[in-house]
Amino acid sequence: MSLIIDWIVANWVELAAAILGLIGITLQIKQNSLYWLTSIIMVSLYIYVFFVSGFYADMSFQFYYLVVSIYGWYFWLTVKDKQQKSEIRTSRLNKNQWIYSILVSSAFYILIYLILYKFTDSEVAIGDAFTTSLSFVATWLLARRILENWLFWIVIDAVSTGLYIYKGLYPTAILFTVLTILAVVGYIKWKKSLDLDADKA
Repeated sequence: MSLIIDWIVANWVELAAAILGLIGITLQIKQNSLYWLTSIIMVSLYIYVFFVSGFYADMSFQFYYLVVSIYGWYFWLTVKDKQQKSEIRTSRLNKNQWIYSILVSSAFYILIYLILYKFTDSEVAIGDAFTTSLSFVATWLLARRILENWLFWIVIDAVSTGLYIYKGLYPTAILFTVLTILAVVGYIKWKKSLDLDADKA
């Protein structure tokens, strides 16, 4: 019992961030704007966790995520007030937006990997750069309520799970295993919502 208590005391920041992540993904699936509030608190905690663990790209991404979370919260509330609806409308990527998203992700990947390789002691530079580059695009798509954000998150969360297991971040690995499953659920639910809106139009 004492070992469990000692572990919780030693890892309480990561544990709290993981719990907030589970709460947040539930709110995200429901298209509830409070998701962004939980994200703001969660990423603030993960800045510390990723710095200590050597996930420097992930740590840097949290600052971007913090800014986009504030923007997303404002954007979702603004759209909600104008439409007088309890749910947020979603949209889809067109062909040109898909191409742009892939190009932006690729550019971020090359840049982040080179920085990690040359200027840090990261043991997971390739994986860290990959998940972080996709996360930049996925977060923006989420803030704009675009359905395909979930497809990005499925890939990101699945790869991240393996990385966190490798680095011994077990609460975060469990969180991202659950997030991978919930990202699939989120995609299905958002797509149904989008199809219903299309039928009503």
